This record gives sequence, structure tokens and C-alpha cells, in this order.
Amino acid sequence: MLPSILDFEASGFGYDSYPIEVGVALSNGERFCTLIIPLEQWTHWDASAEKVHQIQQADLARHGLPIGDVCLRLNQLLREQTVYSDGWVVDKPWLNTLYKAAGIKPTFTLSPIESIQSEQQQAVWAEVRDELIEKFAFGRHRASHDALLIQETYKATRHLR
Repeated sequence: MLPSILDFEASGFGYDSYPIEVGVALSNGERFCTLIIPLEQWTHWDASAEKVHQIQQADLARHGLPIGDVCLRLNQLLREQTVYSDGWVVDKPWLNTLYKAAGIKPTFTLSPIESIQSEQQQAVWAEVRDELIEKFAFGRHRASHDALLIQETYKATRHLR
């Protein structure tokens, strides 16, 4: 069985950044992705981050969901699972920011993908991921694409466990 994967895109790369999109690739093959409407006090916006994820601030209000709705949906999809991230050191704080702002507790655990990888998987991870990036040719850097890419990289390397 494949692990469920969660990935965030954010307003920037630093301390003041906040989540603007979340994507999930579930172990059953289902995927979920949504933009997130930021709180008024979340004002940090980094043009270099926007260049990477190609999401404009106006897109969030136009196409996003309120943070409470996002948290409830994630809780419904991920209930009682351990979900993995390849950028846990940034994704975990963004998850905490999102849930704290909504006043909701997650019903799942977020862990680093490295915790279920073997040393052999880690040794070839970047190379395999880069090959899959070319294969999938997503075109845009989005949270759901990243989640699927992480899951597919795990799938392609799991024989090394």
C-alpha cells in the first residue's frame, strides 16, 4: 500500500509565510487540492514564491476555501492516518498555522517521508523524482502535483526497502 502524502504551497519561504494551497494524494488513489483563503492578518507575500507556484493573491479569494472548511475536509479525508511529507520542516508548521487559526485539531498525524524510507531509497530519491518530473510534465508547481510526485517516487523506490 502506498502512503498518503500531503504538501503545501505557501505565501513565501520564511517565518511569516502561511499556507495558500494544500494537496493530498491518498493511499487509495484519491486526490484532493484546494486554495486557501488567508486570514486578514496573514499579509506576507513573497514574489519569488509566487513565481514558483504561479498562484496569485487574487486567486485565493476567488477560488479558495475558508481555513475552517479546509481543516474539516482534511480531517475527513485523513482521519486516523499517518500522512507523510517530503518537506516536513516547513509543512508541519504550515499545518499547525492552519489548524490553530481555524481552532480545530487535526485528526491525523503528519510525519516526514524519511521516516518510512530506507537508506537505499534516500540515496536514489532525487534522481528518481527528477525522472518522474519529466515523465509527468505537470507544467505548474502545485501542491496536488507535488503530493502525487512524492507518492510516485516512493512507489518507484519501494523495492529498495
